[in-house]
Amino acid sequence: MKIENSTLPSLAAALAAERKRQQLSREAAAAACGVSVSFIRDAESSPQNCSLGKLVQLINGLGLSLQAQGFQVTAQANTRRSKQAPLRADYGVSEAQIVLSTESAADSPTEAHQP
Repeated sequence: MKIENSTLPSLAAALAAERKRQQLSREAAAAACGVSVSFIRDAESSPQNCSLGKLVQLINGLGLSLQAQGFQVTAQANTRRSKQAPLRADYGVSEAQIVLSTESAADSPTEAHQP
C-alpha cells in the first residue's frame, strides 16, 4: 500500500484488524507493544497524527513488518536561504511505497539496493 493521506485509513483498519485477529484488547496490545492505550486508539482512528517511530513500534509489536520500497528525499530552501543550494540532494527515486505485511523481517528476502 502506498502511504499517502488517502491511504492512512487503510493502515488504521489494518492495525485494528490485526489487533482484533490476535484477540487483543487495546490495553493488552498497548502493554505488549510498549505504547499507551490512547496511542492505540489514535493509530486505529487517526494515524496521520501519530509519530512514525511509535507507529513502527506498534506495527512490530503486533508481529507485522513495515517495509519502505524506494524513497525520495528533497529539501526546499526556506526564503532566507533561497539563493543557496538545497540543504539535501534529491536521491532520484520517483516513488515511495510502504508495505505492511505479516511476514517477519527475518523471513523477508533481502533485496540489493540499486542507486
